[in-house]
Amino acid sequence: MADFPTTARIVIIGGGVVGTSALYHLAKAGWSDCVLLEKNELTAGSTWHAAGNVPTFSTSWGVMNMQRYSTELYRGLSEAVDYPMNYHVTGSLRLAHSRERMQEFERAKGMGRYQGIDIEMLSPKEAQEMYPFMDLHDLKGVLYDPHDGDIDPSQLTQALAKGARDMGARIERFCPATGIRRDNGEWIVQTDKGDIRCEFVVNAAGYYAQKVGEWFKPFGGRTVPMMVMSHQYMLTDEIPEIEAWCKDTGNHKLPLLRDVDTSYYLRQEKTGLNLGPYERNCKAHWITPDDPFPEDFSFQLYPDDLDRLEWYIEDAMARVPLLGKTGISKVINGPIPYAPDGLPLIGPMPGVPNAFEACVFTFGIAQGGGAGKVLAEWITEGQTEWDMWSCDPRRYTDYTDTDYCIQKGMEVYGHEYAMHFPWHEWPAGRDKRLSPVHDRVKELGGVLGAYNGWERANWFAKPGDDTSEESTHTWNREGPWSARIREECEAVRDACGVLDLPGFTRLWVQGAGADDWLRGFVTGGLAKIGRINLVYVADARGRIVTEFSCIRLEEDSFVLITAATAQWHDGELVRNAVPEGVTVTETTTERDALLVAGPTSREVLAGLTDADLDMGWLTHQHCTVAGQKAFLVRVSFTGELGWEVHAENAAIPAIYEALLAAGAKPFGMYALNSLRIEKGYRAWKGDLSTDYSMLEGGLERFVKFDKPQEFTGKAALLAEKQQGRKKAFVTLIVDANEADAPYMSTLWHDGEIVGETTSGAWGYRVNASVALAMVRADLAVPGTEIEVEIYGERCRAVVQADAPLWDPENERLRG
Repeated sequence: MADFPTTARIVIIGGGVVGTSALYHLAKAGWSDCVLLEKNELTAGSTWHAAGNVPTFSTSWGVMNMQRYSTELYRGLSEAVDYPMNYHVTGSLRLAHSRERMQEFERAKGMGRYQGIDIEMLSPKEAQEMYPFMDLHDLKGVLYDPHDGDIDPSQLTQALAKGARDMGARIERFCPATGIRRDNGEWIVQTDKGDIRCEFVVNAAGYYAQKVGEWFKPFGGRTVPMMVMSHQYMLTDEIPEIEAWCKDTGNHKLPLLRDVDTSYYLRQEKTGLNLGPYERNCKAHWITPDDPFPEDFSFQLYPDDLDRLEWYIEDAMARVPLLGKTGISKVINGPIPYAPDGLPLIGPMPGVPNAFEACVFTFGIAQGGGAGKVLAEWITEGQTEWDMWSCDPRRYTDYTDTDYCIQKGMEVYGHEYAMHFPWHEWPAGRDKRLSPVHDRVKELGGVLGAYNGWERANWFAKPGDDTSEESTHTWNREGPWSARIREECEAVRDACGVLDLPGFTRLWVQGAGADDWLRGFVTGGLAKIGRINLVYVADARGRIVTEFSCIRLEEDSFVLITAATAQWHDGELVRNAVPEGVTVTETTTERDALLVAGPTSREVLAGLTDADLDMGWLTHQHCTVAGQKAFLVRVSFTGELGWEVHAENAAIPAIYEALLAAGAKPFGMYALNSLRIEKGYRAWKGDLSTDYSMLEGGLERFVKFDKPQEFTGKAALLAEKQQGRKKAFVTLIVDANEADAPYMSTLWHDGEIVGETTSGAWGYRVNASVALAMVRADLAVPGTEIEVEIYGERCRAVVQADAPLWDPENERLRG
């Protein structure tokens, strides 16, 4: 075809709301040399049958930002692109049946207020005034979001497409991509109409994203972690009472109703109702030979399957009796893609150069606007305004096999509106990565949690302790675990504890020039041979990208250790940056680590090792422990005298048993979290994220402005240093009651929002509730009193001195 494009800067595969939003935002950023390929007509996938609800509610900071942006974009989009759209901002009512649900709502309200969303808590009676057809049985309270509503998905997609075209971007309909290849550092996207050579490719293929993703495997890619669920919603006949209410009140629509404890939404559709349940007895599709993935499912639906919704329909009729007085006019049963945690994949495609993902959206209409913005920033700037780790494709690694994705997708769908309690571990898809002492840890009472697929003990139960899933359904600190966490913290404080910690990401960087490259890669300096230090990587804005423990073995030989969850993020970061001649070898899965900490840890180790245990803090050495080859590192994330014992997997069982026999008490991740927070030690993607600069994060001592090597973010940090930081990292002692401050608890001072917590826990050594936080810089003065909003309750908090709460002079640590 003569006018078919043969080149483009970016090719987007998929023409749903997310693909067109990405095209629109790229064009808006000045990157109009883009082509979107759609195998059928725009919206042919999940978009066309989507219900079109547009909530802002989320307890994920990044997702709330994204959804809030969508609502703001959609309100002005019709006028901005001159395209008519039906967007009804009706507000929504979320119903709470329990105190725990009220606490969740209060948390979301605090986060929403911080982002400028005027979310309110209502009494059931106040909610009934807004929705007079609702029965109030069993209700504790209601969350009202005035910005919620619904939009026509097809109109939204066409509006975004028109806006993109008007700015010079191109859309090719009825033009399926059929494959890709790599040539001379560029992508060739193949279609039946011809090939397109481009710099970047975006997989926005919706429920076909996994099939498209397979094309990238020869170039370093992986199978996209996803599965497909069938979601049904039903439309009723017109209801005269609703029509009369609209005329009498002058309102166009009732607020959208969500009974999240029962698990459905109920929305006015014309003058009828739209009921959409998320049922526990849900159904996955296209997962067996008898139900294969179709070549084309454009504008198609599954057969109705209302039997599995019977209980939900009955419950909804009891809540809104009008529903039981009308008939069903239409049932929509269509495919929706699900990632294992229910959140989308937005960002760099793991392992593949210049390839991105914007796919697997469960709530694509609500998130589409924000997703386009985020994806465009990733491509054009290499960074995003908000930290989007919650949606980054690299949050999953190679444990996400088909079985895992199916189990987790069904679990998430069946618990779509579930509360995510801090002590609760979801049971599906477990035991994907096991430590060498996994069975022994369980035998000792380990209650396990999954960390990048690795099973680690969160706490150790004793006989008679309640370890049921139901026991964890609380936001409060007290539970069967609390006494055990205290005992574990006290063991580390008073004697010696041992924590099995599989999954540390280990990157061995070596080769001529490694030293010079690393000095320019990180913001600070490097340790001497035989020592270890912390190093940080910043982005162009000076914001915190990641943290490494940097072990220097030789002049040009380093081991970079980072969080388990950072495996693909940090691995890619390093591999993409090293120069020719410098190699990166990963030993994450081949080795394990044991944390040995406490004032008697030297005595415990002394009878087991030939190491020099008098070597000082931040040193390392090769040695044997319990007759096994090991690598001993003199660091401790607990803030007590301690070592990390690294060894090959086969050596770990003998070392672990010897440590236990010598008196070390096993402790878990919950105790470690408490111990590290008392020391002010930061955790990745909580306290350390791209929402904060190095200076805001209190990490200026890890920035070496005078070194000859230029490093990313230097100019921005110098400017910030001159102008002054807007926020500052502080430790708070909180007068908390039943619950400690979760991530992103809002901080108040004199009636104004002044910051947020980044993590919080009870400190068992200091006997207080402790929070790490980012606060307005002028308030980061020891003794300043502020308030922390914890599940709706404002609690007094006091800014502490810069030194750690526990062992401020590090005397115990240096031991």
